[in-house]
Amino acid sequence: MTERPSAEVTEAGARQPAVRRARPTWIQWLTTTDHKQIGTMYLVCAFAFFLIGGVLALLMRAELARPGLQIMTNEQFNQAFTMHGSIMLLLFAMPLFTGFANWIMPLQIGAPDVAFPRLNMLAFWLFLFGSLIAAGGFLTPDGAADFGWFLYAPLSDAVHSPGLGSDLWIMGVALSGFGSIAGAVNFITTIICMRAPGMTMFRMPIFVWNVLLTALLVLIVFPVLAAALFALECDRKFGSHIFDAANGGALLWQHLFWFFGHPEVYILALPFFGIVSEVVPVFSRKPMFGYMGLIAATISIAGLSVTVWAHHMYVTGGVLLPFFSFMTFLIAVPTGVKFFNWIGTMWKGSLSFETPMLWTTGFLITFVFGGLTGVILASPPLDFHVSDSYFVVAHFHYTIFGTVVYAMFAGFHFWWPKFTGKMLDERLGKITFWTLTVGFHLTFLVQHWLGAEGMPRRYADYLATDGFTALNTVSTIGSFLLGLSILPFFYNVWKTAKYAEPVGVDDPWGYGRSLEWATSCPPPRHNFTTLPRIRSESPAFDLHHPEIAALEAEAAS
Repeated sequence: MTERPSAEVTEAGARQPAVRRARPTWIQWLTTTDHKQIGTMYLVCAFAFFLIGGVLALLMRAELARPGLQIMTNEQFNQAFTMHGSIMLLLFAMPLFTGFANWIMPLQIGAPDVAFPRLNMLAFWLFLFGSLIAAGGFLTPDGAADFGWFLYAPLSDAVHSPGLGSDLWIMGVALSGFGSIAGAVNFITTIICMRAPGMTMFRMPIFVWNVLLTALLVLIVFPVLAAALFALECDRKFGSHIFDAANGGALLWQHLFWFFGHPEVYILALPFFGIVSEVVPVFSRKPMFGYMGLIAATISIAGLSVTVWAHHMYVTGGVLLPFFSFMTFLIAVPTGVKFFNWIGTMWKGSLSFETPMLWTTGFLITFVFGGLTGVILASPPLDFHVSDSYFVVAHFHYTIFGTVVYAMFAGFHFWWPKFTGKMLDERLGKITFWTLTVGFHLTFLVQHWLGAEGMPRRYADYLATDGFTALNTVSTIGSFLLGLSILPFFYNVWKTAKYAEPVGVDDPWGYGRSLEWATSCPPPRHNFTTLPRIRSESPAFDLHHPEIAALEAEAAS
């Protein structure tokens, strides 16, 4: 005979709260404040915009393959190059930086999350809805914005660009920019206030330093962009005449826009320099050579980046050429210091070229090409001849694509086990790298010669008698090879998710130096169950290789 439970037990059972049902996964993702999930959403959305921008690029290259081809109308071509540039810079590269920073930076400083998790969530939704509004111009009767991604006045006024797509672009980018500002405040607060015990400023990983300086640049220049965009919208809707050419407004717009626009390219470059600075020491089996010098170079680049904006305006005749030329030459110096540090780290290291290191080496070579053409463009007499030509297009893609996309794939392959607990396939990663590299250089190397021969950027067509046909055909073939190179990466992601074994260790590369390699793959909700002692800028390496850490400490003393 079973005993009946006592009244006390029954009452206690009645007092127990009902077990809360787990929320569906999609609700959990939509409402998450976990920096890792928000980072993943940023990365996924950024990659989706990368694909959209890439399709627009392929349409343009198809149009330019031969003279007289009419795949698109001239108006559609204008929309394509405007939205391609806008999407790649503001809707792909910016959230890509924010995604990597959200995921990795709190792990590297030993923080359980960012300082303001709800603000982090708000920043993501501001970015996403702002971006969708900006790209939504394609759904309007007159199509998307067609004034070029830098909106030069008077081309961007209500007379020359009357379509609703232009208004959506202006207000969408402004809204997205507020998300960037909120994210920057969050990153700065997190880095200053939430470092683990022992994590002094000069023990922080280089990536964290780069995120800090990038966030400071965002706070300096994004409010300027927002103010300029709102003023432009006032011109368009309320006739405020701020950017009227009669008042010198066309030149005013260029100053305001490029004061944002040039630091923006360093906002895009610096975090990806940081990714490279994390990858190189791991696959060289050496600590970063010239750690303090690298930080000083990063600070110099951030400071100088707000002094060179008018090198985009040499041909206006309205800027002091010697000053801006000198400052542009000067900013190449700290960039050269960075290369010296990276090469110095690799020098006499025990190098191994796993996929992350392969992408990093591709970045080093490609960015040097872009830097050399940048030195040419910094000189006003040379710039006068190739300004607004395909030479500038080639330079820009060598610097920005060479940095953002190469370092993106390096970061994906490097941190994929930390993101998902599984390693991406090495063979498929190498196939992606070589296909993309050949396609990229085939596309853009020849554009230097096209520009030097006089082909203007943004033209939808050209004549057979211009002599541009052969190089344009080569460039188009290269661009489609570049587009195809993304397919092995997709297969790699699918294959890894379906068939790869979980890594099962904190540091699958074996020589990870920063703190994210001292927690599980993937990390728990609040990142760390225990934190190692932090006595150098390589705490995870000290934890996993105590004998080498002891030797280094002995040598230092």
